Amino acid sequence: MYAIVRAGGRQEKVSVDDVLNIDRISEEAGSTVTWQPLLVVDNGKVISEADQLGGYTVTAEVLGEAKGPKIDIMKYKNKTGYKRRMGHRQKYTRVRVTGIAAK
Repeated sequence: MYAIVRAGGRQEKVSVDDVLNIDRISEEAGSTVTWQPLLVVDNGKVISEADQLGGYTVTAEVLGEAKGPKIDIMKYKNKTGYKRRMGHRQKYTRVRVTGIAAK
């Protein structure tokens, strides 16, 4: 059984015991997050209608914060002496999916 949920501006395919890096949320480590699924697949049965999906919830436990890879940005223009170096490192929240359940 798996579900598609919208977490942090992206859609993620999740099943029980998956560990995900989602965009940073304000929840503390050890707390629980619930999502409304966009699609549920249960033993080959696809559930995608809004009235049926209202009975499903996806719960996840917040494990803590994580950082993505460092991205280096270099701007350069030839013959003008213009050079700029910047970097970026995205912050994520690690969550573990604990259940996909019907109400």
